[in-house]
Amino acid sequence: MTQSQLSRPEQLKQLKQLKQRNKRPLNEPTLVLFCKRPKLNQGKQRLAEDSTAESALKIAQALLACAIEDANAWQGPVVIACSNNNDIEWAQSLANNIQVITQLPAGKSGNLGERLNYVDRQLRAQGHQKLVIIGTDAPILDNEHFQAAIFALQSHDIALSHADDGGVVIMANKVPWPMLTDLPWSTNELSQSLLLHCQQQKLTVQYSLPGYDVDYITDLKKLFIDLQTDLRPARQALLQTINEFFAIPEVISHA
Repeated sequence: MTQSQLSRPEQLKQLKQLKQRNKRPLNEPTLVLFCKRPKLNQGKQRLAEDSTAESALKIAQALLACAIEDANAWQGPVVIACSNNNDIEWAQSLANNIQVITQLPAGKSGNLGERLNYVDRQLRAQGHQKLVIIGTDAPILDNEHFQAAIFALQSHDIALSHADDGGVVIMANKVPWPMLTDLPWSTNELSQSLLLHCQQQKLTVQYSLPGYDVDYITDLKKLFIDLQTDLRPARQALLQTINEFFAIPEVISHA
């Protein structure tokens, strides 16, 4: 039985159990992982343009493992926001003691802005107050990035971690998001547009430690260098996967 099939009393019981297992109150920052199940020819297809669908899938799986590594290390509540209602059980299998919700109601479709607004509403209705939202494609993120975002929320409504490509790799908020539907998602204008949109809604915004996500082989080259001294197991496994499928001379020469 999936979460969407549970009765209201069963959902409340499950939520109570999750709170007890997390052992941290919901006024602690909650890590929210927006997650799409890696599949062949779906996800990270920009990498596949310069390699193969199989290698892109392996990278996507390794990136997901890094995000789950962050979730397991999080000192507080963790929520996986699953992109597809059919993947709830799969998402639940990724880690122990983690709540899984869907990004939209069953049968609904919408862009990332609509999904963020929906998840934000659901979690605030459950009592979550400070949300730290990430995806699965920024393994450069570490505790320093997360603590910088949490610190920024002490004095601001919104904390953003700017990405090199003009997007964001962390979106943190202690107040509800304004309507995000019409923002230029997946463009190099997103970070600036999100900042201005929040400010227009009279919300205070602070940029925290920047980072970058992985879309192209050039991103993998940079990541291969930057993760050399990162001893986290999933990051080391990602390095091996990059080396196996994208052993480009320019990358290896910097190792």
